[in-house]
Amino acid sequence: MSLPVSPLAPKGGFPKLPEIDGVRFASVEANVKYRGRDDVMLAEICEDASISGTFTRSKTRAAPVLWCQENLAMGAQSGGSAIVVNSGNANAFTGTHGLTGASAMATSAAETLGINPRNVYVASTGVIGEPLPIDRITGKMGELRDRLDAKNAEAAARAIMTTDTYAKGATTSVDLGARVQIAGFAKGSGMIAPDMATMLVFIFTDAKIDQSVLQEIVSANTDLTFNAITVDSDTSTSDTLVVTATGRADMDAITTFNDPRAAVFAAALQSVMLDLAHQVVRDGEGATKFVEITVKGAADNGAAKTVALSIANSPLVKTAIAGEDPNWGRVVMAIGKAGEEADRDQLSIWFGDILVADKGWVSPDYREEDGAEYMKAQDLKITADIGVSEGQATVWTCDLTNQYIAINADYRS
Repeated sequence: MSLPVSPLAPKGGFPKLPEIDGVRFASVEANVKYRGRDDVMLAEICEDASISGTFTRSKTRAAPVLWCQENLAMGAQSGGSAIVVNSGNANAFTGTHGLTGASAMATSAAETLGINPRNVYVASTGVIGEPLPIDRITGKMGELRDRLDAKNAEAAARAIMTTDTYAKGATTSVDLGARVQIAGFAKGSGMIAPDMATMLVFIFTDAKIDQSVLQEIVSANTDLTFNAITVDSDTSTSDTLVVTATGRADMDAITTFNDPRAAVFAAALQSVMLDLAHQVVRDGEGATKFVEITVKGAADNGAAKTVALSIANSPLVKTAIAGEDPNWGRVVMAIGKAGEEADRDQLSIWFGDILVADKGWVSPDYREEDGAEYMKAQDLKITADIGVSEGQATVWTCDLTNQYIAINADYRS
């Protein structure tokens, strides 16, 4: 299914990503499901790299997720590492065939590159419940190896797309005693909800940092980025985020979280993660509006996030946004159903800078035409103060349109 590029896509297209010393990419057309496009990517990673990750907590998570989690639990084996990803088939809910497929992908890449299979991370995305045509993937490993090049990140990003309408990339650099590069790409468009969302994210840096410190940073940043977005409230079987630090930068290693450079690196990495997370929402299936929702005045930050997600996931709120209707009553409804403490008579709501409801009642200065005019914008902000304490959280979502239904009604066609 060919879809027009989301109207919320970054205007500059895919960014120019820097080459990360110690990483090479390749992609190839294997006809896993799609025809006429690359659908398998390989990333080759140098020896002694630090690799960390976070994954879906779905109780029906896919075999590739289990494989990657086992890899992290075992710790890095000697030698180089790799990441292999296919699109078009999620290799999920496929029983023992799924585990066989994930292992075969890793083993084939390992044999081709001369590394340990347990240093190979695999991911699959696409239709659930269909056997993975593993021979189509393993048969392309030699070709993937021959195409490896540090310049191929964009091609790799495009190979992992499913219903995405554009490839998603982000990059930054930071001074850690040496100039360090961070660059990554993601896929994701539907079946997106916190607890990682149906997305695959691969980020690379040449920073020199111990695996345990990197993992701590990645886990903390995930809660503020990928676990703070939602398109449709559905949690995937396949969510995978892998962050790789090659250690090739000319710097002293960060070996403890107390190193002041750890916070500097964490902030830079968070900026890349948040950029990619926002791009996933902006490519939400059928989306025409990008919405930031902030809840403050909650009992604590966790309660604030629960309320914010209740607003963000409400079909009534999301369809009102799609219809450019400033229906603040639906926001009140979503706050009330969240199950967290809220003071009705202290509740205030803003659309952008417009005070809509003030301490439990419509603001005397609010004019419906002002709210309607604001809702015509592509980027919107909704803020609610629920009047209990100091807890605060921000999440991001999109609207819910007829196109979302059309895309998902025809997804397996």
